Amino acid sequence: MQCALRRCEELGPIDRLAREVAPYYRRHIDEERDHDHWTLEDLASAGLDPKEVLSIIPPPDVAQLAGAQYYWIHHHHPIMLMGYIAVLEAFPPTKEQVDTIRDASGLPESAFRTLRMHGELDPTHSIEIDDTLNALPLSRMDNEMIGLSVLQTCESLAESVQALRPRDLMKSDAIRSSVLP
Repeated sequence: MQCALRRCEELGPIDRLAREVAPYYRRHIDEERDHDHWTLEDLASAGLDPKEVLSIIPPPDVAQLAGAQYYWIHHHHPIMLMGYIAVLEAFPPTKEQVDTIRDASGLPESAFRTLRMHGELDPTHSIEIDDTLNALPLSRMDNEMIGLSVLQTCESLAESVQALRPRDLMKSDAIRSSVLP
């Protein structure tokens, strides 16, 4: 979002859409700040070493998921990030879904703090995204850009999830025996 906001500010003098979407990015940067740190803390509570997690080279699917957004922000238009955000915020996990994942994993409750917070906060985020998109002066091309970002995000996210390899992260025999078959 910081990159998108900077690009909106660069384009603002000549681009009405960039000027009008910039406040959304500006407001949400603080809301999303530190979620990466919280996730690392959650992983640490599950017995993983955050330094080891960060040392793993992200697979191509993850690079594609995030990288496409950077490319589009810098080389096309920052409105495209809204498609990515809409996908990630549109279907937050319910309390029951998080409970099911926790129970099936055998991991401690503390490993699910960030996921629970998203489940509680994101329903209002999707409403705000819808309201923002409905208020913007979107042309057919703008809607196509957002739609393309939605489709690419869904595809890359699905590929990223399928590529997860928890055994690569879980070095401890105690964790492995309590979580994995």
